[in-house]
Amino acid sequence: MVVDDRLSADAAFRLASEGTALLWRGDFQNARQLLQAMARRIDRKPRKPASSPAEAFNFHRQAQSQRARTLGMLLLPLEADFSIPLRRAPNVKEACAEAYGVGEEPSVVSLRELLGVIGAHEWRKKGVDIPELGERIHPHYGVFSPVRGEYLKLVAAAPLPTSKLAFDIGTGTGVLAALLAKRGVKHVVATDQDPRALACARQNVARLGLAGRVDVIEADLFPQGRAPLIICNPPWLPARANSPLEHAIYDPDSRMLRGFLNGLAAHLEPGGEGWLILSDLAEHLGLRSRESLLAAFDAAGLSVVERMDTRPTHPRAADDSDPLHAARAAEVTSLWRLIARKA
Repeated sequence: MVVDDRLSADAAFRLASEGTALLWRGDFQNARQLLQAMARRIDRKPRKPASSPAEAFNFHRQAQSQRARTLGMLLLPLEADFSIPLRRAPNVKEACAEAYGVGEEPSVVSLRELLGVIGAHEWRKKGVDIPELGERIHPHYGVFSPVRGEYLKLVAAAPLPTSKLAFDIGTGTGVLAALLAKRGVKHVVATDQDPRALACARQNVARLGLAGRVDVIEADLFPQGRAPLIICNPPWLPARANSPLEHAIYDPDSRMLRGFLNGLAAHLEPGGEGWLILSDLAEHLGLRSRESLLAAFDAAGLSVVERMDTRPTHPRAADDSDPLHAARAAEVTSLWRLIARKA
């Protein structure tokens, strides 16, 4: 339905909830206000009572998905050059080009998505301060930003078994590869499968002056060969991802975690260590048990040398209005130092 400034928030919310897409032809800033009003109507809905942490998680995910679908129904037109043909519209050409590549023809985009593209563009320009690096990391659109600083502190503090070579599995922005190089590791091979992540990591490595010491390559988990140190920060929750960005958070059936553990012994040099960075949030949500994690270590022929723990410091850990507050308040993030058991 083609709509404009005359559409009320109640009518927009009803239509969007019923599955009607709304193509906006009014003032851009009014569209933003309408989206906020629709979001308030969604957020006023009472939560379903849950009988267990796992059920609370499932209800939360369902609510998130429904919220995204409803708010995604408010659409804006884009010209072929990514200009927005609406009153008081910002210039989003550069932000869209970073996210989508070269524009070829007119299109439409949800306002919610477009605001995410604009936000990603600002993060990419300004970067995220990483105290452990003494530098800023610049995430790209669709690449998860290293905002959980507690695990970086663990990597900065863990005793290095080597300064010769390290593999960083699933590098994302490249922050862990850069941190290892800054700590003195002479050569780091960082892998990822996502083209956005590969481009992002390479740009960050180059910006930090580490291109001669960090190689970013496309690989399914491990590169060729062995290393005396292999590090991995897989997605922490065994659940289905609903968007490309969520693949950094959700790992269906713990595929990446199991792939890392099952391949680690074969890629470690004798006496080498694997560092697994993992939150226990899944355990508090009833999605994975500590016993199953330890059993996975054992089945992969791995032994634990040490577990270094820290508490999260992000705002949601202290937000008692969060539907998952009890689990977040109890969360511990760990760096597991693993070695291959001798045959």
